[in-house]
Amino acid sequence: MAEIKQKTRLLNSIVGFIITTLLILVAGYQFKDVLSFTEYLPEISITITVVIVFFLSLLGLYIAIKISRKTVRIIKDYSGRLERILEITSDLRNEVHSDVLLNKIMDYALSITRSEAGSILLADKDNEDKLTFKVVSGEKASDLIGTSVEKGKGITGLVYETGEPIRIHDAYKNKRFNPEIDERTGFKTYSLLCVPLKTKRGVMGVLELLNKKDGHPYRDRDEEIIVYLAEQAAISIISAKFVEDQRNYEIHLTEILLEAIDFQVPEKKGHARRVAKYSNMIAKGLNMTEEEQKRLYFACLLHDVGFLKLKADEIFRKEEFQKHPVIGYEMIKQINFYADIAPVVLHHHERYDGYGYPSQLKGEDIPLEARIVAIAEAFDSMVGENTYRVPVSFNEAKEELQRHSGSQFDPELTEIFLENIAPEHVK
Repeated sequence: MAEIKQKTRLLNSIVGFIITTLLILVAGYQFKDVLSFTEYLPEISITITVVIVFFLSLLGLYIAIKISRKTVRIIKDYSGRLERILEITSDLRNEVHSDVLLNKIMDYALSITRSEAGSILLADKDNEDKLTFKVVSGEKASDLIGTSVEKGKGITGLVYETGEPIRIHDAYKNKRFNPEIDERTGFKTYSLLCVPLKTKRGVMGVLELLNKKDGHPYRDRDEEIIVYLAEQAAISIISAKFVEDQRNYEIHLTEILLEAIDFQVPEKKGHARRVAKYSNMIAKGLNMTEEEQKRLYFACLLHDVGFLKLKADEIFRKEEFQKHPVIGYEMIKQINFYADIAPVVLHHHERYDGYGYPSQLKGEDIPLEARIVAIAEAFDSMVGENTYRVPVSFNEAKEELQRHSGSQFDPELTEIFLENIAPEHVK
């Protein structure tokens, strides 16, 4: 944008100069008896005046066209980059894996600026005085991954401390440039562009780009585009970190709840994990997506979480036992990362024929994952050693499932399970 403004100002100045000159010439010829200053102008014929006017008009038109064309090219280039940035921003915001996200940011920045190399350094949470290389592109990049530099040292340190971008045409002539990284990798830095990764919370790191491939120094529009990209990248990094933290909380909370269930109901110890294993066989047979398999997995692990609110000595009383799906549903439905599996917890004791509980749902009105859990749980309850029932043999359990296919269990899902289950799966 700064380059466009500069070209526009230049064009306006030239046009203004030509118009002023033309006015003076016209005034000198037409109003020489009225305007006193015209007596200082040289006497020129009308022919010469017309020639000068014509020449200046052509010159002005030529210069205006040339500058306008260059301005249009700059606008098109800027517009193309901006459109590309909007596409990139959308892609970055949809990425929830931090490592993949950082590599995408690096690749996009290199592509937009046509840079030979680059790196992303983030503040080290374990050492407040360090910036750590998270992504490096270029010669001997692997030698730098995981290494650190001091926050106050070199160009990267200055950008991190000030939160302002720095653009350098000749790195080795700049006193702040630290050649240690070049010496370590054998790479020669000529020009560089370094911008902060920052949000309203502050600076979290820096994005550094080295050596434009065309040999030219980085320009204003390179800086403007990369500053914008860095701002969007910083937001995406925070978002991905939040998702990873949430996933981490989900995993640890699930483990805590599983241990609590095993303690509360020792007869079912390990039951939830086995149900998850058996359910996964059906999921693969259905070609469920990774996200669907993940949802099913956590639903399996927590399908009996309602037992935690029942008295241990009353859990296997029928009227108490049948309360646990509703109790479990009420426990987890308000937790954001469990909300989508709450219906599975609620309906995993429904029957395909509609005679189950708590809602007497029938057929495909029962959530798919709940129908899967029903089969896996019944099988484990029959063959599992840690169960409140007397175990039966592998073949007897299969026969029992087959016998109740279409009444208690979804016949299609039952067939998939029976085709894939083998004795070695039961441990």
